Amino acid sequence: MELRSVEELMDLLYACRDARAVPDPGGPPADPLEHALRTAALLRRGRPADKELQVAGLIGPVGALLGGGDPAGRAADAVRALLGERVSRLVRDCPGRDVPAGDDLLALRQAAEEARTAGLDAGDLEDWRTVLELLAARDVRLGAVD
Repeated sequence: MELRSVEELMDLLYACRDARAVPDPGGPPADPLEHALRTAALLRRGRPADKELQVAGLIGPVGALLGGGDPAGRAADAVRALLGERVSRLVRDCPGRDVPAGDDLLALRQAAEEARTAGLDAGDLEDWRTVLELLAARDVRLGAVD
């Protein structure tokens, strides 16, 4: 499945609320959307200028809703055309694959791990709509030039 709009992506992210909970060693399991929001919020704090990295932290749970055997790969494929190759690559490689981890991937993995126990208020999914729209619009403009 290839997502064609931010609205489709937002619908999938909202649907993640009803997906299987992410184990949380420090307390009750977090719903996948809350975990993704925490991950993105931690990345926003640590790397405020890197919107692609932040969004990669937000996209993680989408793959579980798309069916099949490789959730990260499905999520990466679904967002590639909409959000660009870098976001897609980060989403695909985040869950501990045998891929050399550069600074970005290490930051993403660390934020995802910390988000399991972080007690922070990560805000609302709607807070991310504008960032998603900006990335999608930028990627469309860049694609038209290629």
